[in-house]
Amino acid sequence: MKEEPMEGVANEGESSESSDESIEDGNINGSQKETKSQVYLPGQALQEGEELTVDDSAYKLLHHAQSGAPCLSFDVIPDDLGNSRESYPLSMYIVAGTQAGRTHINNLLVMKMSNLYGNKHSGDSESESSDSEDEDKSKPVMSVAPIKHQGCVNRVRCSKIGGGILAASWSELGRVNIWNLQEQLSAVENPSLLTAYRNKYDKGSTDIKPLYTFKGHLSEGFGLDWNCIEPGTLASGDCKGNIHVWRIDVSGASWHVDQRPYNSHAPHSVEDLQWSPSERNVLASCSVDKSIKIWDIRTSPQNACVLTVSGAHTADINVISWNQKESQFMISGGDDGMLCIWDLRQFGSNGASPVATFKQHTAPITTVEWHPTDATVFASGGADDQIAQWDLSVEADHTGEPQDRVLAKLPPQLLFIHQGQLDIKELHWHPQCPGTIISTANSGFDIFRTISV
Repeated sequence: MKEEPMEGVANEGESSESSDESIEDGNINGSQKETKSQVYLPGQALQEGEELTVDDSAYKLLHHAQSGAPCLSFDVIPDDLGNSRESYPLSMYIVAGTQAGRTHINNLLVMKMSNLYGNKHSGDSESESSDSEDEDKSKPVMSVAPIKHQGCVNRVRCSKIGGGILAASWSELGRVNIWNLQEQLSAVENPSLLTAYRNKYDKGSTDIKPLYTFKGHLSEGFGLDWNCIEPGTLASGDCKGNIHVWRIDVSGASWHVDQRPYNSHAPHSVEDLQWSPSERNVLASCSVDKSIKIWDIRTSPQNACVLTVSGAHTADINVISWNQKESQFMISGGDDGMLCIWDLRQFGSNGASPVATFKQHTAPITTVEWHPTDATVFASGGADDQIAQWDLSVEADHTGEPQDRVLAKLPPQLLFIHQGQLDIKELHWHPQCPGTIISTANSGFDIFRTISV
């Protein structure tokens, strides 16, 4: 868990260029043959001698980080560094959970990523270093404060509550834990504190316990979300189809978990949960049963499911995301590789049809999220090693002949395809750094901002 420079992701064979940008023809030293670069789309076969390289000009920011054991879930920690940060270098904080091979060696990782410089070609004068500067000064740095965690972390989510940061973690052992991250956040800010913290951790003398542990779920699970309108309210869903709602009491000293589950998905797994961004008592869920349900938690669990769309996908629904700015819209992604856009005003007893569908992904979709401030932009990722950026406001241009027939077959709403990670699991837009995405996969973390958003 040493503090290490983060690695660059501009390695050949790892990343493709943008889906709507191509590299200019190159002529090396004048005497060598001109090498023509072309746009690569996922699924295309490479010819002998062809290789993939990243097009740096398609990114304003691009970094890669390793955390040891893969972290297949993480969340962005709110900070006090300001909103709408676009001056480089950037700093940001996340909490992630490991999926180590052995149960007893897993951790929650509180991470500070700092010195995140933009690409020099981005045109931002603040992102460029003068030739006289020491190159080491522009290397990104990651500081990590670990917390021992019993079992692999299926999912982790954090929230700012009462001036502090709390994290909830779903363990493969069937328990949901609540953690106070203040000590770890203080440690990653101060090198001497971090050294002392690591020494205690390495010696096994850090006895950090969760604030609260709920053992009432019948199995492990993945659904987990904090209520953004009512801080201290949490929902957790398990693989048996049960959803429990939590609340912290007024004093902040204890938690109350309603032992009566919301369980109309049962016996099918609840894969994802999302609280409404505009109504404190409304919760959405999706499931292996191919349905999306909307709950009103003011009523008893038996009567709380107020809207259902059955057969929303042709396979398991893995993820949903509620539009933060236009709360009548939701996205879902499933094992069928489909992205579906829903207008919740059309949900009813007779079901509903999506207002738009996209089939760019060629494998199960594992993550999807609306942009935090732009109501028409979202990003999706999947087991096909693609992260796609979309803008629903873009319409097809039917004037003139398309310059590239391959690109002409793509939906006009598809802005960008990012590659380079293997087995993508989760992505989040950073709410305080416009256009910046953090994503995690079996191969590590990517932190990037494209020229498209």
